[in-house]
Amino acid sequence: MAIKDEPQTIKVAKPFVKWAGGKGSLVKLLSTHLPDDFCKQDSITYIEPFVGGGAMLFYMLTHFTNIHRVVINDVNEDLIFCYKLIKNNPQTLIKQLKLIEKEYLQLPNMDEKSRYYYKVRDDYNNKEIIDKEKAAFFIFLNKTCFNGLYRVNTSGKFNVPFGKYKNPTICDEKLILADHKLFKKVEIYNGDYSNITKHLGQNYNYIYIDPPYRPLSGTAYFKEYSHNIFDDKEQERLKEFCDIMTDRGCKIMQSNSNSMDSHGESYFTKLYQGYHITQIEAHRYINAHVGKRKKEIELLIKNYNNGQ
Repeated sequence: MAIKDEPQTIKVAKPFVKWAGGKGSLVKLLSTHLPDDFCKQDSITYIEPFVGGGAMLFYMLTHFTNIHRVVINDVNEDLIFCYKLIKNNPQTLIKQLKLIEKEYLQLPNMDEKSRYYYKVRDDYNNKEIIDKEKAAFFIFLNKTCFNGLYRVNTSGKFNVPFGKYKNPTICDEKLILADHKLFKKVEIYNGDYSNITKHLGQNYNYIYIDPPYRPLSGTAYFKEYSHNIFDDKEQERLKEFCDIMTDRGCKIMQSNSNSMDSHGESYFTKLYQGYHITQIEAHRYINAHVGKRKKEIELLIKNYNNGQ
């Protein structure tokens, strides 16, 4: 079911934002852990309750022709509005981004660009602006902020500093239009991940879950995609959700950290007893040192076992 000769629009289509914890470097490896019967299915509903930047979404849509329906969700309202705008009205977003890009790139020096960035950030956080402007601001901030992160404080205000990039691509028109074509069969929702239970398909449902990771130690929770902290109670609630989806016949794969509990034992091995857990190697950038990477062991938690 893999696409052999990909149309040009599919080759161009890729995530329109960078996202902390994104799976761009892992998608090929993750695809080797799909169920053994995945490619044998005629019609699959593919579901992502925590879509984020969508690296896995784009990979699956561009490589498997038997995915006939897609359901994505995220708790981040502004991110999901961008997905919806690209699907339903891409020219509006392109027009707004071109205006911002023209203003920004003609500024004579980095100090002026920095002032422009912080003004947009303030407007994004504080002013009552119309949705299409907020979507353009969201993407502009993602392209020009430090490391392309999305992070908010406890008040829900975007607080990432200026990134000082010389010539960032703010309006990638070809990419937006390619994504628009790819999103035709994608249903887009904003809310708690558990709401996707209302949108399961009639036949084969495959759910890829990429939640905020549990910290490797008992320190602060970094992955603040929203101002709500995803703590151990939330991890336990997610496990209950996985049990419910398993009972309803869905195939599930979840990514998470190789986190230890207070006794030095695997937190997720205890929590997900009866599931199949595999360790994989991921490469992560180390803070500000974009050129330096470190290896981390992550977990894949599945309700199926490959090779059997």
